[in-house]
Amino acid sequence: MGSFTCTYLYFPSFKKPPHSPFSSPCFTLTPRAGLRRLRCSIAEGPTSVSYAPSLEDQESVLDCVVVGAGISGLCIAQALATKHGNSNVFVTEARDRVGGNITTIERDGYLWEEGPNSFQPSDPMLTMAVDSGLKDELVLGDPEAPRFVLWNGKLRPVPSKLTDFPFFDLMSFPGKIRAGLGAIGLRPSPPGHEESIEEFVRRNLGDEVFERLIEPFCSGVYAGDPSKLSMKAAFGKVWKLEQNGGSIIGGTFKAIKEKSGSTKAPRDPRLPKPKGQTVGSFRKGLSMLPNAISSRLEDRVKLFWKLTSISKSDNGVYKLAYETPSGMVSLQSKTVIMTVPSYVASKILQPLSDVAADALSKFYYPPVAAVTISYPKEAIRPECLIDGELKGFGQLHPRSQGVETLGTIYSSSLFPNRAPPGRILLLNYIGGATNPGITSKTESQLVESVDRDLRKMLINSNAQDPYVVGVRVWPQAIPQFMIGHLDVLDTAKTALSDGGFAGLFLAGNYVSGVALGKCVEAAYDVASDVTKYLSQYQYV
Repeated sequence: MGSFTCTYLYFPSFKKPPHSPFSSPCFTLTPRAGLRRLRCSIAEGPTSVSYAPSLEDQESVLDCVVVGAGISGLCIAQALATKHGNSNVFVTEARDRVGGNITTIERDGYLWEEGPNSFQPSDPMLTMAVDSGLKDELVLGDPEAPRFVLWNGKLRPVPSKLTDFPFFDLMSFPGKIRAGLGAIGLRPSPPGHEESIEEFVRRNLGDEVFERLIEPFCSGVYAGDPSKLSMKAAFGKVWKLEQNGGSIIGGTFKAIKEKSGSTKAPRDPRLPKPKGQTVGSFRKGLSMLPNAISSRLEDRVKLFWKLTSISKSDNGVYKLAYETPSGMVSLQSKTVIMTVPSYVASKILQPLSDVAADALSKFYYPPVAAVTISYPKEAIRPECLIDGELKGFGQLHPRSQGVETLGTIYSSSLFPNRAPPGRILLLNYIGGATNPGITSKTESQLVESVDRDLRKMLINSNAQDPYVVGVRVWPQAIPQFMIGHLDVLDTAKTALSDGGFAGLFLAGNYVSGVALGKCVEAAYDVASDVTKYLSQYQYV
């Protein structure tokens, strides 16, 4: 069959032209205001489709294309719509689903996460949930739920507030004194180089705080090596306290004073008020958020769209070429936001900037496995029970304590309806920057390692074998904010800007921070930056 060209004229009252070649759910176009023209060429073999065909009709050019439908990409698109009234946005995703590493599974009476497990309910996070229609689906953990660290064979509670600090037994009395004196500024002065987390904490708060609190925390959050992670990049807020106030306590008081003297916008009355410091999720797991956002964005989210090339025209418009189930598709847009992992962005951006591509290739993502297993309640050691129940957020394990598992989340204690009656559900993380060899292990070997570790501290040694709920290995899991991270990131951004690629934004967890809440908070910032750029945009 030869090729032919067809032209459709359609009005805003139509979703798509009747009997059009775009009836496929993989390509549905929603018209904007005014009469629009759409051309397509259908040839023997794969179909080639071009959206936004010419600048004669400038409305046909998208305001923004978001590459990647993980939580960062979806939240940026929603923020553009809800905060800035801009829906002329496409979100494209190479995989068959939205949400990125957020992976919630429900089966056999269990509900579990194989990626991120919860979020801190900050106002931006709650706003995103409310705007997604999920206010009534929010579930928050008990703010009094204890957290534990393994030390000398015993799970010891971590203080949840400053007043608890003198009374908990995770640290010695001299260790507490050292931490207190360092916090008020009686410690060595900052060196003349970028400090690792280990250097910063040992200098400011002493060896015990690092070894018994911060090192396991780094393992649990970043799956990282604190001797290589940058304090400035990974925990910038704490780093700035010393920079701004001369000490951690001095910086804290200064920040409180500045905050009390500033004009604070009234809090959105729609938002729930969490009681104390806690974590949150949704009734049916974290996947509810990306799924809800995707539903609201409707046909502006495109799955199975693999970006193959990106270029910028002489008129200042970006052109993106995609492989899709309907053939090759081309989009034109005033701005592009890359929310894919840095190693993916590096390959895509190579033709635009060798310098940016090289910088983005430097970030390291170590492997992490999420091992979810279940035991009967009677398998828990009696000394680990509170009022006859396993209560708490979970536990972290310093690398010095002879266990391989990084940490364990008490999933069935943290949120409701995560396990059948009489069972407990434990989400365990293993691997990371200090143990990349997990990729050579089988699933059964990973389960054996986790079970062996748990029997040293939480599970009775004679308990029956665990029921394996799920095992998920992420070969490239969490970007490491190592020393020099911010400089490398700035190199990539500067190379794109100086190379004539203004309007191309880098986003995602290697930019914002690895916590889910950080990605959501940054989404609002990126949406504001894009809106500001568009307000000054002019066709060349």
